[in-house]
Amino acid sequence: MAEADAVVVGSGVNGLVAAAELALAGWTVVLVEREPDIGGFIATEERTLPGYLHDTYSSWHPLFVSGPAFARLGEPLRRHGLEYRNTDEWVIASVADDGRVTLAHRDPERTVEGFAHEADRGAYLAALGRLGASMEAIGGLLAGELRSPAVLRHAIALLRGGGRQGAERWLRSVATSGRGYLRAEFRGHEVDHLFAPWLLHAGLSPDHASGGFLVPLLAATLHGAGVPVVAGGAGRFLVAFRSLLTTTGVRVETGTRVDRVLVERGRAVGVAAGGRVFRARRAVLASVTPTALYGTLLPEGSVRPQLRGEARRFRYGRAAMQIHVALSGPLGWRDARLNTLPLVHLTDGSDSTGIACAEAEAGLLPRRPTVVVGQQYVLDPGRVPPGAAALWLQLQEVPSTPRGDAAGELDTTRGWTPELARGYADRVLDRIARHAPDLPGKVLAVDVIAPPDLARRNPNAVDGDPYGGSLELDQSFLWRPLPATGRHATDVDGLWHIGASTHPGAGLGGVSGHIVATALTREPRFARLARLSPGRRVRG
Repeated sequence: MAEADAVVVGSGVNGLVAAAELALAGWTVVLVEREPDIGGFIATEERTLPGYLHDTYSSWHPLFVSGPAFARLGEPLRRHGLEYRNTDEWVIASVADDGRVTLAHRDPERTVEGFAHEADRGAYLAALGRLGASMEAIGGLLAGELRSPAVLRHAIALLRGGGRQGAERWLRSVATSGRGYLRAEFRGHEVDHLFAPWLLHAGLSPDHASGGFLVPLLAATLHGAGVPVVAGGAGRFLVAFRSLLTTTGVRVETGTRVDRVLVERGRAVGVAAGGRVFRARRAVLASVTPTALYGTLLPEGSVRPQLRGEARRFRYGRAAMQIHVALSGPLGWRDARLNTLPLVHLTDGSDSTGIACAEAEAGLLPRRPTVVVGQQYVLDPGRVPPGAAALWLQLQEVPSTPRGDAAGELDTTRGWTPELARGYADRVLDRIARHAPDLPGKVLAVDVIAPPDLARRNPNAVDGDPYGGSLELDQSFLWRPLPATGRHATDVDGLWHIGASTHPGAGLGGVSGHIVATALTREPRFARLARLSPGRRVRG
């Protein structure tokens, strides 16, 4: 039996952030991970050929470098070897089926120079300005507990910044879809073309609510943080974290599956895992889904039946796929500007992306999928052999259980077989080749990761959903993870819920881990009073 101040279950980014922040605050920590290595959906592997380093799952870190966890851990991680590659120039693009290309620069002023309508230029810059003026309050809402008195301070800040109408505008944006927002605010196609597909990275479609809030937030994040990638591959992120955890005394137990959270007299006191017990003197942090926490990990009678019922009804979203391609050389894009961009979406904007999402949610393989084309080697050439190139392809409009093919070409009757996965990958590669005709002649090897592969890799990716559950409005913000418990503190004393299934949701930011670590290490109120009043002794 091992004992520590805290036991952290799961070593995705939120578990890593929580463990590191607690340890830096002087806590003893045990981090328990089911897989042979830490990282969740963070890994770099030679998936195709020797010398080609592919970020197997996640790759881009704008949410991390712009978030509160990096503000706390950035300098320690840099000392342990973490280094980023980024660009200050043209950063992303979208390519339509007809060849139309829309680009975004790190500088918003440079970006709007490409907009056809003068009114759209002003509207875009005004939207970023409104966000900037309210960013402290909005950041506080996204990086804190929404069901807490602190939310009042941020709400008052919104009112002071823009008055009642300004605050209502932000509230209305949360109820608005991305498509609705983009149609209402812009006359031309450019902003829709650029940022409608980015809603996929938030687990949404262009027609889901809260897109109207997220579009300007995503745009501002990309302008401010770019698309940083870890030098040498995302796996170096884990190397830095493991080194930091080691030096701060965190005990890391990999290859160890947690079977049960131990509850005694209404308090979480540790976990049982693989025939061993890890005791927690102060807290247990579980980076798991509500389905796992309330369905299997907590003993009967430890929580309200209402929570177990809501956990059973918790919905998972669309599945995803990854395709890694080793190339003999960089692609010859028809539009040569794309040769130097790290990230390109193949999409017509809300129209084609909305259709593909609807097809996937109906159980169909999309006829024209939105393709995320990552060219990380542009920022970090050492990932590929000299003169070579590689593609990181992400598909976020994929049915977990295919019931048909919208194009009527692929046999889905046996589900996600290797043959179906490769057939769909061929469709994706053909879609790219229409804009880069030399692709077929440069492909050396292809590796495909289908939804069942994602689910096997990470138990939180139920049915291949990489976002820890649907992020539709009724499962977000106040209602994440569950309507009856929209906080990270659970009904069980000493048990905290973190990870993509909790607020603020999915994304490589580590925010929920930071929220909980901050709450646990914050100086108690009575201690602050005692320190401020040295002549009095406060008992507590």
